[in-house]
Formats: sequence, C-alpha cells, structure tokens
Amino acid sequence: MTDAGDLAALVASRLCHDLISPLGAIGNGVELMALEGGRSGPELALIGDSAAQAAARLRFLRVAFGAAAADQRMGSAEVRALLAEAWRGGRLRVDWAPQGDHARREVRLALLAVLCLEAAMPRGGRIVADEAGGRWTIAAEAPRLRPDAGPFAALATAAGPAGVTAGTVQFALLHAGAQALRRRIAVEVGDTRAVIAI
Repeated sequence: MTDAGDLAALVASRLCHDLISPLGAIGNGVELMALEGGRSGPELALIGDSAAQAAARLRFLRVAFGAAAADQRMGSAEVRALLAEAWRGGRLRVDWAPQGDHARREVRLALLAVLCLEAAMPRGGRIVADEAGGRWTIAAEAPRLRPDAGPFAALATAAGPAGVTAGTVQFALLHAGAQALRRRIAVEVGDTRAVIAI
C-alpha cells in the first residue's frame, strides 16, 4: 500500500501536470488574438506573461513537490532552465552550479531547500545551489534575511519541523526527504547569508 507521503507527492504531480496544459492554452490564445486581430496592448501582455509565469512556477513545483522514482535523473541544463523560468523578472535569482545529471530525488531536496531559503528573502537576493562529493550546499545572500527561526532550526533535528503550515510545508518535506535518503541536514543562518547543507 502507498504511504501518505507518496500519495501527497503523486497528487502534487497530477495537479501540476493537469494545470500546465490550460495555462499553455491561455498563452497560445493570447498570441493568436494578437496575430489575428492585430490587437496588442498591456492587457494582453499581462495575461500572456502571467500565464507563462504560472506555468513556469508549476513546472518547478512539480519537481520540488512531486513524485520522483529512484531511477529518475535530471540534467543540469534542464534544472537551470526550470529555475530561470520560475523566477524570471523577480527580485530573486537562483543559480544552479552543478554539472552533469543527478538523481531527481537529490535535485528535489535541493529545490526544497531553495524554497526554504526563499521564505527568508522577502526582498529578494541570490541563491546558489551546488554539489560536491555527494553533499549539497544551498546558500542564500541578501541585504537582509528575515528567517522564521523555528522551521530552520528544526531541519537539523531528528524530529523535524512541527506545527507545519502551508507556508512552511517545504521544511517538513525537505526534512522527510533527507531522512529517506539518510542525509543529515546542517543549517547556518545569519543576517545576510544562510546555508542549508544536505
């Protein structure tokens, strides 16, 4: 029988998959309206940009929250494109330093760490994900970080985050995913820099 965690990941995969297609159709419809009617303007541009941004974010969330089989892998170029699209035009920049391909389960952990750090960066900044010797380091830099100390501290404990909300679910998923892969999480949080190592 499938456990609750696997079911939740499958639900996330299904939702993201089913929503990406209609968002793409909206973007295509906007392009057709502009071409056929010769109409353009800020309204159509806003609709098209919003649909593209939502689809990009869903593709990212599908990898971060969705199911990942043990034999699935992702190439660095694919991850870089995913990150660039998901944060295009925003105040946050996310860079992917690793080369080659990696197990999707490990990429998933790194992306969940990105989401954890994003929560501490309301004014934007830069996040860099890197890997060396099987150890992942996700580092954030910003003029000022505003972390919720509880979820960050709980990442490095055996029990993990408690009192999980929709806004902190990535912390619980990162902790559970790291335990499943027998990885230990280390966290350092300062005023302008934070690091999650997995």
